[in-house]
Amino acid sequence: MTDSAAKPESLSYEQARDELALIVQRLESGGASLEESLALWERGEQLAGICQAWLDGAKAKVDAARTKDPGIAGEA
Repeated sequence: MTDSAAKPESLSYEQARDELALIVQRLESGGASLEESLALWERGEQLAGICQAWLDGAKAKVDAARTKDPGIAGEA
């Protein structure tokens, strides 16, 4: 996993996604204590929020580009 002490805003989309995938894998494999599972879940929620923020930002940029130049939408 990436450094959990890293500031959330300093994680790239890919870093957050990769760490989230590792957390999901760890939770699905079982074996963690309840306390550890809850901590993993909380970190996963935080990472999911970071990923969503990146995706929302990317969508906003695409929408802005389409609004600025409507011809772009038909070229894809």
